[in-house]
Amino acid sequence: MTLKLSGIALAVAFAFTTGAQAQSTMKAKDMEEERIEQAAKVDKAKCDAMKANAKDICMAEAKGKEKVAKAELDAKHASDKVKAERKVKETKAEAAYEVAKQKCDDQKGEAKDACMKQARVDRDRAKGKAEKTADAKQENRAATGSTAPDKPKKY
Repeated sequence: MTLKLSGIALAVAFAFTTGAQAQSTMKAKDMEEERIEQAAKVDKAKCDAMKANAKDICMAEAKGKEKVAKAELDAKHASDKVKAERKVKETKAEAAYEVAKQKCDDQKGEAKDACMKQARVDRDRAKGKAEKTADAKQENRAATGSTAPDKPKKY
């Protein structure tokens, strides 16, 4: 009887500990997200002093930086690391595309058209590479029979 009660007490204590860890992880994520949003406000405020297209470029860079940081934060806490890494790469490609579009606005005529075309090509190439990388990792995981998510590499 005492052994049974000790086992139950241990299980209840473990459940509370696990719940507390999950809660502290969520608080850390929320705090990090708040930090990202504050940094984005500062970056956007720097753009207010600028004029014309320079301001548009600055705003595109600030918004892109914020989106990438949030995608990286989500990836850090994601259960499917491969999918999360792909999302980060796609977000980076979209952010670079938005900045490139604004930079192309400084040009006129055929030069602007060529600039926009190159920006789209670069974005599509980056997204395609992200997709191929994710597919290869998924296939590799399936081939090895591993169901565990990939661990980030340390360099």
